[in-house]
Amino acid sequence: MITGSPGGRRSGQPGPALLVLAKSPVAGRAKTRLCPPASPREAARIAAAALLDTLDAVCAVPGALPLVAWTGSLAAAESRAELTRALRRVTRFDQRGDTLGERIAAAHADGADHAPGSPLLQIGMDTPQVTAANLAEALAPLSAAVGPDAVLGPAADGGWWALGLRDPRAAKAIASVPTSRPDTGEATLRALRAAGLSVAVLPELRDVDTAEDALAVAAAGAGRRFSAEVAALLSRPAGVAR
Repeated sequence: MITGSPGGRRSGQPGPALLVLAKSPVAGRAKTRLCPPASPREAARIAAAALLDTLDAVCAVPGALPLVAWTGSLAAAESRAELTRALRRVTRFDQRGDTLGERIAAAHADGADHAPGSPLLQIGMDTPQVTAANLAEALAPLSAAVGPDAVLGPAADGGWWALGLRDPRAAKAIASVPTSRPDTGEATLRALRAAGLSVAVLPELRDVDTAEDALAVAAAGAGRRFSAEVAALLSRPAGVAR
């Protein structure tokens, strides 16, 4: 499935692509590590807010082609009306592959089909604090005439929040890297370098996995929707009904 249309891309020379690997924020399937203290539906609402803020940032990068590799039911998502409108601003296609590593590699390859000859930066929906300026800075080394083959943004939990490649199809080098481990970031960096790629390391960011993460990221000034949902759903004293 391919939906939507490119937004924010200039004519002429191909610009970079920004890819969001996204999972539909369905109750019981999204941000389950927020439960407790959040209920499954509240966790999905927070996930939807994070995704919407992320899409705003991606679509605000001048000259970049916004892409979304999607999995899950949009019809069952929290904030589905707002998400449906937001996804019309991007080119959306389905994720492929069994493991997360395989889906990442396939999404980069599919992104290359939509943006031939362009560098691509991929993020997820776990860093709602990211801004258009952050993304433009991360893309800059890949668009320079002389620069690294890849950029990797480490996450505070040992994973990574961004992967950018001058040749997106080179993401096949990390297809077998185990994910959701404290050494995933280091293993990804080793795999990229073992494939002969030069890698620049981006600033570290904190992923939102737990309620503690969500509160910290919101307090540090994340996107407006995410911060509002976290304040409403996670910032109540113990014993106060939601």
